[in-house]
Amino acid sequence: MSASATPPASDDPRKDTLIEYPSIFPIKVMGASHDGFVHAMVQVAQQFDPGFDAATVELRPSKGGKYLGVTLSVTATSREQLDDLYLALTSHPMVKIVL
Repeated sequence: MSASATPPASDDPRKDTLIEYPSIFPIKVMGASHDGFVHAMVQVAQQFDPGFDAATVELRPSKGGKYLGVTLSVTATSREQLDDLYLALTSHPMVKIVL
């Protein structure tokens, strides 16, 4: 198969995704169980999804209670938005892991 037979969409890496936009996209964040952790994660989510509903946040404490898993279900509108949100979360001082 020659390169000319390849559809033009494959030349654009933004098209190489299984996500249809807009869609609800869950992001799991883990950090130390701290009083302000959930609020801080909600604030970050709202920066990238102004319609983010904090009532949809799911919490899962670790077995020992030292860590807290937070699932943020954001409305994804683009790959760039998700990349920027992921970067903001991974660089946040209270965050240990983002999935």
